[in-house]
Amino acid sequence: MKHAESFKDLVVYQKARGVAKEVFQVTKSFPKEEMYSLTDQVRRSSRSIGAQIAEAWGKRRYEKHFISKLTDADAEQLETQHWIEVAEDCNYVIHAQALQIISKCSEIGRMLNSMIKKAEQFCGKATDH
Repeated sequence: MKHAESFKDLVVYQKARGVAKEVFQVTKSFPKEEMYSLTDQVRRSSRSIGAQIAEAWGKRRYEKHFISKLTDADAEQLETQHWIEVAEDCNYVIHAQALQIISKCSEIGRMLNSMIKKAEQFCGKATDH
């Protein structure tokens, strides 16, 4: 397997970007009264997954910081799952849409946890940008 030269090369980052895009598309149909609550919350948490992965990459020189940022990314994907379930409860998304997004978030979570367990393989190298 080729080593990633940038956080953009990480499949988990690419998947996080995909989830953020999907959440954005789905939330376009949410009611206007949800704009400053549910819509903002789920968009923010979904976008934060990839941002935390990028930050982790930047901090990979320090294994504890790397793990901390990946843990934050995992927390954001879990928060996204929560907000999608709330949206389903409110009938803003159909079950199939919710299930698809939640499944993708869960996959991201598994990938992040695998990275955390193998942190030493990512850390301690020069932080080229």
